[in-house]
Amino acid sequence: MRTVSSDRRLLAGISDTAISLAALATALAVTPAAAQTAPAAQDAASVATPAQAPDDDTATPDREIIVTGTRIRTSGFTAPTPTTVIGEDQIAKNAQPNIFNTIAQLPSLQGSTGAATGTFSTSSGTQGLSSFSLRGLGAIRTLTLLDGQRVVGANVTGVPDISMFPQLLVKRVDVVTGGASASYGSDAVGGVVNFITDTRFEGFKGNVQGGITNYGDDQQALVQAAVGKSFFDDRLHVIVSGEYDHEDGVGPGDFGTDLAGGRDWYRATTLINTGQTNNGSPQFLYRDYAQPYQYALYGLINNGPLQGIAFDQNGAPYNFNYGSGGQPTGTGRVTGCFPAASFCVGGDLSGAPGSGASLKSSLERINGFGRIGFDFAENNELYFTANIAQVKTANQPSPGYNRPNLTVQCANPYLPQLVRDRCATAGITQFNFGSSNGNFPDPHVQTDRRQYRFVIGAQGQFEVGGSTWDYDAYYERGTTLSDIDVDDIVLQNRYVAATNAITLNGAIVCADAAARAAGCQPINIFGGAAPSASALAYVTPENGPFQHTKLKQDVASLNFSGQPISLWAGPLSVAFGGEYRREFYEVTGDPYGAGVTTISPNSADYPADPVLNSTLGSNWAAGNYKNGSGKYDVYEGFLELNVPLWKSTAAGQANLNVAGRGTHYSTSGTVWTWKVGGTWETPLDGIRLRAVTSRDVRAPNLSELFAAPTVTTLPNFNDPFRNVGVQAFQNTIGNPNLQPEIARNTEIGAVLSRPSWLPGLGLSFDYYTIKLSGVISTLSADQIVRFCFEGNQAFCGGFVLNSPTQGGNFINVQPFNLASWKTSGFDIEASYQWRRPLGLPGLFTIRALGTHVREFLVDAGIAGVDTVDQAGANNGNTPNWKWLATQSYDNDAFSLTVQERWFSDGVFGNQYVVCTTGCPASTANRPTIDYNKMKGAFYVDIAGSVNIKEGISLFGKVDNVFDHDPAPSPQTNTGLDVNPALYDTLGRIYRLGLRAKF
Repeated sequence: MRTVSSDRRLLAGISDTAISLAALATALAVTPAAAQTAPAAQDAASVATPAQAPDDDTATPDREIIVTGTRIRTSGFTAPTPTTVIGEDQIAKNAQPNIFNTIAQLPSLQGSTGAATGTFSTSSGTQGLSSFSLRGLGAIRTLTLLDGQRVVGANVTGVPDISMFPQLLVKRVDVVTGGASASYGSDAVGGVVNFITDTRFEGFKGNVQGGITNYGDDQQALVQAAVGKSFFDDRLHVIVSGEYDHEDGVGPGDFGTDLAGGRDWYRATTLINTGQTNNGSPQFLYRDYAQPYQYALYGLINNGPLQGIAFDQNGAPYNFNYGSGGQPTGTGRVTGCFPAASFCVGGDLSGAPGSGASLKSSLERINGFGRIGFDFAENNELYFTANIAQVKTANQPSPGYNRPNLTVQCANPYLPQLVRDRCATAGITQFNFGSSNGNFPDPHVQTDRRQYRFVIGAQGQFEVGGSTWDYDAYYERGTTLSDIDVDDIVLQNRYVAATNAITLNGAIVCADAAARAAGCQPINIFGGAAPSASALAYVTPENGPFQHTKLKQDVASLNFSGQPISLWAGPLSVAFGGEYRREFYEVTGDPYGAGVTTISPNSADYPADPVLNSTLGSNWAAGNYKNGSGKYDVYEGFLELNVPLWKSTAAGQANLNVAGRGTHYSTSGTVWTWKVGGTWETPLDGIRLRAVTSRDVRAPNLSELFAAPTVTTLPNFNDPFRNVGVQAFQNTIGNPNLQPEIARNTEIGAVLSRPSWLPGLGLSFDYYTIKLSGVISTLSADQIVRFCFEGNQAFCGGFVLNSPTQGGNFINVQPFNLASWKTSGFDIEASYQWRRPLGLPGLFTIRALGTHVREFLVDAGIAGVDTVDQAGANNGNTPNWKWLATQSYDNDAFSLTVQERWFSDGVFGNQYVVCTTGCPASTANRPTIDYNKMKGAFYVDIAGSVNIKEGISLFGKVDNVFDHDPAPSPQTNTGLDVNPALYDTLGRIYRLGLRAKF
């Protein structure tokens, strides 16, 4: 691991040790989608009913009404866009070490990323990144705000990391489940998640909690504290908060099927491609304990007359145990197995790397936040906020180094004499060899994200022509510095040089003289003997893959809201404003990964080496980070109106809400967004109807526009124009000509809120449909060339295949506005509160939230590729049904809550045709399979708290009480077959903590 310079350190001196306690808390309590106007922050003893809270017009402690999903700030206004509001008390009761985990449980949030996702990846840069995805549309299509303001992204996709927010000061979270681009701009296609902080907090509050899983891992420790104080007759307000969270993470396991902590649910479940497409049998078979037959833990000869000889830990040869009763053929295939997939079933799985990935990244986050506000006049404030945070994560993507295609010389002095003799008998001088290299150190990925965010602004009121107007102006400067380091990863050409050993002057050395001169040390790959320190230093140098990214965001915003005139049914409400935004990024990779054409190599850390490709880079087995940069500017303005239509006892009250926004991107020009909606408070007791339709956009992000290029060698790429194979380089790059994605959102709903005949009841139902066109997606190199060959000129400018020298051939693989998506379904929310149940003091609350995904159609936009419905495909993010329910009892002495989380059974993919015999022809669009079911899951959480004395409570929680295992999510490779975006992969978790507020 390289030495990190001082400018890459943040908040040094923080101890890695924190108090480790555990957490049981009352579960999530959520106000219904009927929510729109924000309630005041409330104590547990005075929580309004879920139907009541969203429509309560009580002024907030900030002396303003903030309504996410609209810019109208008017008491009594109910916007048509459904919004779920999660209050401060409910956040505290869920007792999660990261507020992200609480919000992500909502059924409308599908496909969010966190510490348990992305752990199998080396190069994605999203390990441990906590970001929300609404409606399964992806985090890049969900706009996340802090106090209604944008937050600088945590990576080049532009999504922020919730772990960096000042979580103890959050008094509520608004989740808008509908398009809001006309109000807030780009990215609000799936909706908006807005964190509202308590900007007038006074006093002290703190929280200490810890946790551990049933398997003795993922030990957690969280310490939070906040102090607020007013000065100068309540005109100066100062708030400071700090947080430290340490989570050990889970994993990794080992080779084979052994997971971390004794978890026993992994079975190496795989969809095996039989290669049979038209013989009446299914093409794909669902099988447990699938064994790849090209490699073994300490080496396997996988082709030629010696195929099937493996090596044990001591380097002794033995006959490998293939599954399925398989026998090697000497041609690389194995009888009784599946050559199209190179799998057997059963046998020796000791070298399979799937279970060796981390189940959850370790995570350490430090957050410091401060706010100073000064009331320079009544109802007018100048303020400054500073948020400095650091999040560090670590994970193991896989164990050892999986190399299935090495050529080994029979003269290799490390090869046992018995095998050398068999080489001579067979008349061969070399053979093909595959190994998991179980004697190699395991690679580890460390990320270090630091965020510096500063905001200066003014908000308040002024009078014009007898009308009161609200204003909100701010300037934000945000900077994220992100580093990714990969340790113990292999330089592939050095590995090949080190394994090609000879005897020279009585010593075993590397065969390549140039490699020897550059420091090559030989490695014995036959058996489990660990390579020497010098050999490992050559193959896996201390200075491994590295990426440094700088992201900058500047935002200047000015908004006004008021009621200039009164109409026949009430005042006309108006909001308007403008915003300027600049996004910038720059990324630098190490020379071995990036190449030296764009960066000068550091001779000390990355010395020149003749066996490495210095021009193209891409020398590492994984983590070949490239260099790049890009920026764009955004100018936009909006206007929103709320027009009262009628108000009477006989007809109720109705309003029309319309908004429009013009946005100019420096990269793609001008785009327009709008919304039209309305609500009708019917004369029927407690019944309100609402509807809204909108045109929303997502502009291409920095990564899609200006991605740092990556280079992959294609040694025998087919040129269809000449029908020959050529060596070409695949350049994966951004596309600066991308256009914004365009969405059409429509929602229609009904709300029953506080009827006089049952005032504790709240119900809501909302139907939604989202159509997204111009979805940014990427084609393969083969598709790009083939489409040009078939006459589509749009794809002909990005490749060269007839260069005079093979080194000049290339194909640029870049994203295009190709695909279209359509999803529809409905949300249901129900709640009831019962005060003094059965005569007992306190409050009994029942709440349930459900989302049904009726369809999620994905049209790739490629000729010959059918549209696929991903609704109910549980290896993705959108199960057909997803529910969250809570039942809680609270009084002055204690609270108790039971929570249920459930999603429905599904399939691996709706494109499959299930059959066992008499199958139709299997095609790319409709492949045949023998089994296509993927069970859902039902989780139960139990929580409680006891009030020790006024302001101090002891709380605890058990998540996943019954330790429910995840269902397999089989792929067609040997990865860890699980879907952590949907299933709980950690098991039962215990938490305990102490909370204080004075």
